[in-house]
Amino acid sequence: MKILVPIKRVIDYRSPIRIKADKTGIDDSNVKMSMNPFDEIALEEAIRIKEKGLAQEIIATSIGQETCQETLRSALAMGADRAILIKTTENIQPLAAALVLKHLVQRENPQLVILGKQAIDSDNNQVGQMLAGLLQWPQATFASSIIFHDDKVSVTREIDGGLETLLLTLPCVITTDLRLNEPRYISLPNIVKAKTKSLLVEDIDGLGVDYKPRLKVINMTVPEKKRANIRVENVSELVNRLKNESRVLS
Repeated sequence: MKILVPIKRVIDYRSPIRIKADKTGIDDSNVKMSMNPFDEIALEEAIRIKEKGLAQEIIATSIGQETCQETLRSALAMGADRAILIKTTENIQPLAAALVLKHLVQRENPQLVILGKQAIDSDNNQVGQMLAGLLQWPQATFASSIIFHDDKVSVTREIDGGLETLLLTLPCVITTDLRLNEPRYISLPNIVKAKTKSLLVEDIDGLGVDYKPRLKVINMTVPEKKRANIRVENVSELVNRLKNESRVLS
């Protein structure tokens, strides 16, 4: 079995977020970047599947600028066998990402595509579902457990109020949730070894995929800071404060 693991390079969750001066997006200059945490979980699960002898090859792929090579090298150090960077400077939205991944799936012929349920920068939670729809493959989202049975895989997923277990026929698409596993630390020998692994860089224009943005960000603002709680002694004081504050706000 061959496994494809899409990975997104995002602003590290510990880094402070700044809005661009024109308020059209996030300013990612001079901030720490890292692998999307949900994709890291997906990669860890793919490695564990291979360690059980159920897969022969893991391909990590990313869509973005040249700097995404750093993230893919981290994926190779974790345990991916090779990597593919689809290079572009454009803002790639979910449908465009799904179309690019569909192209790679048809070319590489993996039996499993496993990726994070969402990216922490956009929180769209759409690429996995769109990819499964484009490929007409079965899918399971928010996976917290994955068990293989010959040409089938059972996926336990988290839903409102409990758990649901689906039995999928390979090939399929799975998106991962936080409780699936704990990603491993990357050792220094594996970092050195990753430098010898294959990392193919391709220009997105060569794929023949329509990646033009379909949505435009008009305005982005930082959320207002929450006001401190105020303790009142009685109902009369509460009513008085509400009346006065409502006049100020209006």
